[in-house]
Order: sequence, then structure tokens, then C-alpha cells
Amino acid sequence: MPYQDAYTFFSPTRLVVGRGSRAQILDLLNTRNCSTPLIVTDKGLVAAGVVELVTNHLDDAGIPYATYDGVMPNPPIKVVDECVGAYRSGRCDSIVIVGGGSSIDTAKCAGVLATNGGEIASYFGSGNVKERMPFTIAIPTTYGTGSEVTPFAVITDEQNFKAAVRGDEIIPDVGLLDSDLAVQLPLPVGAATGMDALTHAIESYVANTSNALADASALQAIRMISENIRQAASSDHNHDATEKMLVASTLAGVAFSQTLLGNVHAMSHPVSGHYGVAHGVANAVLLPRIMDFNLIACPGRFAEIAAALGEDVADLSETEAADASVDAVEALNEELGIPETLSEAGAEADGIPVMAEDAMKSINIQLNPRKTTLDDVVALYEESF
Repeated sequence: MPYQDAYTFFSPTRLVVGRGSRAQILDLLNTRNCSTPLIVTDKGLVAAGVVELVTNHLDDAGIPYATYDGVMPNPPIKVVDECVGAYRSGRCDSIVIVGGGSSIDTAKCAGVLATNGGEIASYFGSGNVKERMPFTIAIPTTYGTGSEVTPFAVITDEQNFKAAVRGDEIIPDVGLLDSDLAVQLPLPVGAATGMDALTHAIESYVANTSNALADASALQAIRMISENIRQAASSDHNHDATEKMLVASTLAGVAFSQTLLGNVHAMSHPVSGHYGVAHGVANAVLLPRIMDFNLIACPGRFAEIAAALGEDVADLSETEAADASVDAVEALNEELGIPETLSEAGAEADGIPVMAEDAMKSINIQLNPRKTTLDDVVALYEESF
């Protein structure tokens, strides 16, 4: 199935996993001679006391820091500009991110401007970042994006198009996976971000660019998500399930960093960009429909996904097992309270023509296992409303 003759595997982030691992930020900053980090986060996490779990360690050690807490969902360019402004005015030399994908992506883009200058729009695409961003520690508070290990940052431009900066220069130096910061996620957030991670893993596994090293990460992520997402998303004290979801999200991030994704992400980004629908929710609604569309291209892969999702496929044919993967994802969406349609999620069917055109601009369309035309995308959108 892969269409490349050779591939590389590069995942340089140092990962520290375990409850309380946030305390290691002091040693990590010291080893790089960093004295004044910028804390990048959002106001909700500040109000919830989550950011204090990190900054208390800096306060106790007498380490000065600046804070930018203006991150927004589907972050627009203005948030990046504000963030790099905080970095410069605070005379910072490093970045500590406390938040989900929006915070990590905002911080990455601000880091690009801090060391490269200019405007973030000039870095959209691949290979445009020349200088590495400042030393960066990412502490994810959701289990969805995997951005702590990826070379991508997605920002919404003035036309509501979600554009990506891509390059090894924006992969964080360290990822701290600490369940204390994610264990009390509200169910809708846990469900959406967990389904985002599952989408990463599934799309990576069936992409035309799949390879053995990425496959190992993707399949293990699917297994761990299937086994832990319900407990993690529905409880505010299950540290074991939460930690496993954080690890699964990171594994999925490692996988799709090597392979990229497919139709789900190509189509979900316009939904979020134009209508503000949470990225994970848009992914979750689209995922089973697009899996069903893709079954014909690689039924064996989807049969393996069904097994990783915990389905009993021993006595099923390959086609039946592949179908079971779609059923399993639909059932999981229902259990987690994911909206059934994009309309229920807040998008409008009148926007299908524009969203379809935007989706076709994504490289992910080219990597989808089944060849996809504009008419296919329109039909998939219509099925999802």
C-alpha cells in the first residue's frame, strides 16, 4: 500500500511520563541555562488552578517567568502575535506550554517568530522555518493533539482557513506527560480530544505513506485508546487511565508525524475554521463515514484496526472484520456523547461548497488510501450533515 520507496523516522522529543513529572521543569530549564520562561496557556486553565501546578515549582525556586494566557480554540494569527509579544516584553529565553493543542500550536508559532522574525503567514507550508524555536517544554492537558511530538502547528488565517507551519524546527524539546494536569477534564473535552487521538492513529495506519515504524505506534495507540478512553473521559480521578490516554495521544502523534493523515483531517479543518467546531468533535463525526468510504481500499488494515479496538474478529471474514471497525467507532462516539452530525455540532450545510474546496487543498487528501475527488468530498460532507 505505501507509495514511497524509502522513508525516514525522526522523533527527537524527550518524553518524561508519570504523575508529578512537571517538577522536572526546573532541572530541564537549568540544563539549557534558561532563566526566564514564557508560560503559554489559556484563561480557563489559569482559573481552574491547573497552571499553578506548574508555576508553583518556579515560584518556589525563585525563577522569574512571564505568562501569556490568551490562547483561544482554533487560534487565529492575532493570538500568535500577542504571544510572541509577551515573549519579547518578558525578555524570555524559553517556553513552557501548559495546555492542549491550541496552546501548543500557538506557542510553536510564537517561538518561530521569536527566533526567525517576520509574520507567521510567511512560514505556512513546509520547510520555511530556518532557525529553531527557543527551548520548549510542552505539558499537555488534554489527550488529543500529540503536538508535543509533532512538527506541525495549525493556525486559522484571516479567511478562516486552517493553515499549517511544518518543520523539524518546531518539534518541542521535551514533553511532560503528567496525569495531574489532565485527570479532571470535562467529559466533552475528554471525549473530543480522545477521539482526535484515535483519528490520528487510524488515519496514520491506513495512509498511503504508512510504514512499519509508524504502524507500531499507531496500532498501540488504538489499543490504548480503546481500553482507556471511557474511564479517563468519565472520571475525574482515574490517573492510570488518564496517563495511558496521554501516552496513547503521544504515540499517535509520533505515528502521524511520519505519515501525515487523510480525508478526515482534510475535511475537519474547514469545519473548525469556518464554524468554530471543536477539532476533535469534527474528526469524530467524520471518522466513521470516511472509514466506511475507505474500506474498499485496504480492508485488511481496517480488519486489524477492528482487532485493536477490541472487536472479536476471529470468526469473521476480512470484509466483515473491516466493517466491524466502523461499527466500533460509531458505538464509541455514541457512548462518549459525540454529536451524530456536523449540524448538531454547529456547522451549516450551506458551507459545504466552500469547505470542500478548502479540503481539497490539503495534502492529506493525496495520502488518503482511497483516491478522492471533489465530488467525493462533497458527498461525504452531505452524509455527515
